[in-house]
Amino acid sequence: MSKTAERLVIIGAGNIGSAIAAGVAASGLLKPARITLCNQTAGKLEPFRAQGFAVSADNRAPLAAPAIIIIAVKPHHADKVLAEIAPALKPGRHVLVSVMTGVSVAQMRKFTGDKLAVVRAMPNTAIAIRESMTCLATDLDADSEALKQVRALFDAVGLTVVIGEDQMASATALAGCGIAFFLRAIRSASQGGIEVGFSAQNALTIAVQTAKGAACLLQQQGRHPEAEIDRVTTPRGCTIAGLNQMEHEGFSSALIKGIVTASQKAADLRPDAKK
Repeated sequence: MSKTAERLVIIGAGNIGSAIAAGVAASGLLKPARITLCNQTAGKLEPFRAQGFAVSADNRAPLAAPAIIIIAVKPHHADKVLAEIAPALKPGRHVLVSVMTGVSVAQMRKFTGDKLAVVRAMPNTAIAIRESMTCLATDLDADSEALKQVRALFDAVGLTVVIGEDQMASATALAGCGIAFFLRAIRSASQGGIEVGFSAQNALTIAVQTAKGAACLLQQQGRHPEAEIDRVTTPRGCTIAGLNQMEHEGFSSALIKGIVTASQKAADLRPDAKK
């Protein structure tokens, strides 16, 4: 990795911040000792220290060295954190990455200025097991070194795609919230399995592996979902009967509406919104 990316500083050691740290360490891209987690509540950092990560209760202290800095705090803390760390940020030494929902690049530049490399990222919690879908948005050139470094970081823990910043609310819904949506679908499938006679454990095991297989088919074969569905359905068969019943009950419509609603909610979020 380049000099700028030899260290990673994560400000905010909550669910997503800790998941990023765990995923990057597991990838081998950076050793835990080169990953610093920051939280003003020192007691919350002890479990990370025990795992070999560097920790700091001071957000500015780890910024003395070149690093990619990920801000993973609640959006309404954005201004406070940015104002605190801005004097320590140096163009060419630091790349600033935000995973905060609703905080634009322009809002961050009010604190950082125009010369610092700033990137928005929307990963999901599967980053902890290196299976995240991470959407990136920036005002940097597509071939900029800073963007390449950020992509390399998130590619080590899943897949990345660079999108327009106006699509970040949509990315929040489909990639970020999407983990919960697909988990709910798997839970529902396992409940159906119980109703048709499986034990709770067997029903969940079968549902999880079947969902994994469906996703892997699309990823590896590259076909459209409907093409794979056509390979399973037969005239007057049980698959088409089940699919049609789900559609009568609004399965696809409910999922589409859920994603649209989540996207609208993400677009409405502001750094000063009350949680």
